[in-house]
Order: sequence, then structure tokens, then C-alpha cells
Amino acid sequence: MAFNETLSNRVREELADVTRVEEKLMFGGICFMVNDKMCIGIVGDEMMCRIGPQAYEQAVEKNGVREMIFTGRPMVGYVFVDQHVLSSKKDLRYWVDLCLKFNEHAKSSKKKAKKK
Repeated sequence: MAFNETLSNRVREELADVTRVEEKLMFGGICFMVNDKMCIGIVGDEMMCRIGPQAYEQAVEKNGVREMIFTGRPMVGYVFVDQHVLSSKKDLRYWVDLCLKFNEHAKSSKKKAKKK
């Protein structure tokens, strides 16, 4: 699945002043890792936002936002935001800031040991 290059470039611009950002291809899209933690992704025409469980309930009530379903179950703390509700810089910045705020407290996933 291809991902929206325009949206990924807009996110990249918003993260330009953030330290320790790494881009990885995953989920058929691109993921922006911040401080070695999954933070924001672009899958198709949606932005995957890791916002944490406290912001989750309010977020899924917003227009253009849906829960992230993985292996048939919702992933609490993660949502998909449709590109159409991210059309303004202010709207995009809202979601980027929400992701970065949670990233400060998020736990890193354990890294797999490299095979020798």
C-alpha cells in the first residue's frame, strides 16, 4: 500500500525541530519514531497517531478520526486521522503536538536481540 507523500512531507516539516526523529517503513506506510518510540505514521491517506489512553476516548469522538484496529482488536491509545481533517497547518499541528506530548511518557517497545 502506498502512503500519502504530501501528508508525510507535512509531518516531516512539523517534526523538523524535534530531536531524535527516525523514519521507518512499516504497516505499508511510514512511521516517524521519536526517541526510539513510535509516534506518528502515515498509512494510505491517514495519519496514525499514538496519543495514549487518556486522550483516546475524546479523540475517537472527533470527525474524521477512527480507532486503530490491529489483529481484530482496537489498539487503545492509537487512532487514525483522515487527511481531510488535517488540511490546515493548525489542525495538523494539533495532532502532532498531541502525539509528541504522549511520546514524552510513552514506553519504548523492547528491541529484538540481533541474531549472531
